[in-house]
Amino acid sequence: LLCLGTMLVRSPQVRAQNDNNQGNQSNDDESKIKQGLAIAPVPLNLEGKNPALVGLGSYIVNAQVDCNGCHGLNPAVEFTPTGNPYLLSPPFSGTKTVNPSHYLAGGRDFGPFPGGPGSIPHLYTRNLTPDKTGRPEGGRTFEEFVQIMRHGTDFDHIHPSCTGVGTPANCLSFPFNGDLLQVMPWPAYANMTDRDLLAIYTYLSAIPCNPGPSGLDPTLYEQNVCE
Repeated sequence: LLCLGTMLVRSPQVRAQNDNNQGNQSNDDESKIKQGLAIAPVPLNLEGKNPALVGLGSYIVNAQVDCNGCHGLNPAVEFTPTGNPYLLSPPFSGTKTVNPSHYLAGGRDFGPFPGGPGSIPHLYTRNLTPDKTGRPEGGRTFEEFVQIMRHGTDFDHIHPSCTGVGTPANCLSFPFNGDLLQVMPWPAYANMTDRDLLAIYTYLSAIPCNPGPSGLDPTLYEQNVCE
């Protein structure tokens, strides 16, 4: 895969366009693309996709933002038993290894949220892997993805704003806005460039579909449909 990344970043047909298209910026992008392809913890489907954008998206997701830190099930299964860099050796083998069985499939519980009376019991992170349509985040279009990243729009409306005490079910009480994602740090991601957002979306489209964890409240976490 590292050799493949080297060939891809040297090819002008697949080189991601930079904002200023000059000098050191180009070299820096090529380095990020190569690194991103090398560190992807799951097999990538590059068919019909721009490999340079996939590589850049992987670099952002896996080396800069750590999306899997929140969009995995929990810290105990983020890494394989021998690939957890936080542990002593042994059991740590000396090589960090992300657990592919839970990679970006969501389900991490940030509830009770926000804490105190009136809190919702569970707030699960969403599954970011593609569904049967091949689009990530359960079939979201790129336009919807940009809306999520720039404005925090919750298209699923899993935790709407309360209209009364505890109604509707799983509602967020005032002053929390139930139309918006409450845990995801989208106010920071809103500052990303259009190209970086496209790179992330393209990378998420290239990873395998994962149905996600079972046994969670189905009204608060919907498993992905892969076929």
